[in-house]
Amino acid sequence: MKNSDYDLEERTARFGEAVIEFCLNLPTNPVTAPIINQLVRAGTSVGANYCEADDAESKKDFRHKIALCRKESRETKYWLRMIAKAAPAQKAVARKLWSEAKELHLIFVAIVRTTDRNLRAAAQAATSASDIRH
Repeated sequence: MKNSDYDLEERTARFGEAVIEFCLNLPTNPVTAPIINQLVRAGTSVGANYCEADDAESKKDFRHKIALCRKESRETKYWLRMIAKAAPAQKAVARKLWSEAKELHLIFVAIVRTTDRNLRAAAQAATSASDIRH
């Protein structure tokens, strides 16, 4: 059985659900409404893009989709910061979500770096192999 802390599909889904629940409890006014919209879009996109990465058609496709996860988790941090300013009473909950968004962002940064290193190594190996044949 997988530990859900290490199951990124489950973890990102739980994060998206937490963002939705948080946003449903926010006061809606002309300032918070567009922030809430952006926060829901970014916060739920992390998991959606992870599912896409998990079903990637190539290593380059995987790298691209994981980079989107990295981008969306970083954007989520931004919108959480903005909502904490627009709805100060919700700052404590926003801070907890921000911490999870930060952890996810760091995980995706590491995955992108590792994937880039592996893609470079594969390209070098392919170049070396073609040099030997010629």
